[in-house]
Amino acid sequence: MSVVIEVEDPAWLSLGGLEALARGAVAAALAAADKAASDGEIALLFTDDAAIAELNAAWRGKNSPTNVLSFPAPSDMPLPEDEIRPLGDIVLAFGVSAREAEDQGKTLQDHAAHLIVHGTLHLLGYDHETDAEADAMERLETGILNGLGIRDPYERH
Repeated sequence: MSVVIEVEDPAWLSLGGLEALARGAVAAALAAADKAASDGEIALLFTDDAAIAELNAAWRGKNSPTNVLSFPAPSDMPLPEDEIRPLGDIVLAFGVSAREAEDQGKTLQDHAAHLIVHGTLHLLGYDHETDAEADAMERLETGILNGLGIRDPYERH
């Protein structure tokens, strides 16, 4: 799997090793979902609250920033023969993510890894629209993060 990383908000660079963190989180999610490592491309955009608020309004009709958005690529999207098939795009907002990490007593690195895992699972077709889907996705995320040395993000304190 090819992972393309773009940092639009330089605040994200305060996380030393952002690229390694992002690639590791994507790889762990793909491995847990048994997705072949060479099956396409994921684009990660690290941006700010204003940019993600615009995307959230345009795509979800919600006029506020959010922590992460995932945009799965249509499986039937026509591509030239030599193009890598995109799995989709994941967008993370620095301000919302940093505030959540602080409020939840987590490091921003751990929270960002969780959001990347969560976004990657959405690109793979996982969702949390029903209680059963949410439970299954949370269990998978918790296992992936445990493998990365990150505590259960859903643990109630």
